Amino acid sequence: MSEFLPMIPELDCFSEHPNPPEIVPGDPARGWMDATASRFAYRCTPLAIANSSGWDILLPQNLSVHWNGGNEKTDLLVVGDDPNASVAHIAVSAFGHGVVTFHPGYLFRTSPGWALSVRGAPNTVKDGIAPLEGLVETDWLPFTFTMNWRMTRPGTVYFHKDEPFCFIQPVPHAALDQIKPRVHSFADDAKLKQSFDFWRNARADFNKRLSERDPDTVKEAWQRNYVKGVDPSGNYEPEFHLSKRRLNPVK
Repeated sequence: MSEFLPMIPELDCFSEHPNPPEIVPGDPARGWMDATASRFAYRCTPLAIANSSGWDILLPQNLSVHWNGGNEKTDLLVVGDDPNASVAHIAVSAFGHGVVTFHPGYLFRTSPGWALSVRGAPNTVKDGIAPLEGLVETDWLPFTFTMNWRMTRPGTVYFHKDEPFCFIQPVPHAALDQIKPRVHSFADDAKLKQSFDFWRNARADFNKRLSERDPDTVKEAWQRNYVKGVDPSGNYEPEFHLSKRRLNPVK
């Protein structure tokens, strides 16, 4: 895999205290994906790959977040399993406006030019609250960052022990400004146009046979070109393809 990158970036995690939250490779599974008919959501390989293309930081205990709709810091309350014990080292109301602030518990350091995308776990929906997202220059910062979520309406939201409250993914921050997107006509690449037309016609034919309940097509259920890394026209063979991903554990 290293041949596809100029360098393999480092990701070092310096714990702030003896028992920081656990960091684990992103889990490709999602409850709502499991619940779809025949688990069809997993047929979309990009979803599962996105779910596991980073590391989850897991909550060390159950928390409930209560917001009365006000903009003051005191209008939001974070309560743990033991209402008499402080949870300020895990989550607090630091900014007001219905924002709850989580402490990842680490100072992260990445290779020069690499930053951390910090957000909620991909393809995860939580009722009543939404994760905010940041891009943090962890190649030089000597201090920590926080993970913030914003309530979408007054009420109570529950976070459970071992639930991911933060998802981190290294990105080539310094290189992004060098990318120059271009718009082309298919006339600029006849071979690509041929492959696109082949795929489009094959997909239309497959869907037609599926709607007509053709037995062989129904048995096949769905086309697997993407998951197999196969160009149906045969014009291209990808140099790099993944249908599953499992990142290295944090040691």
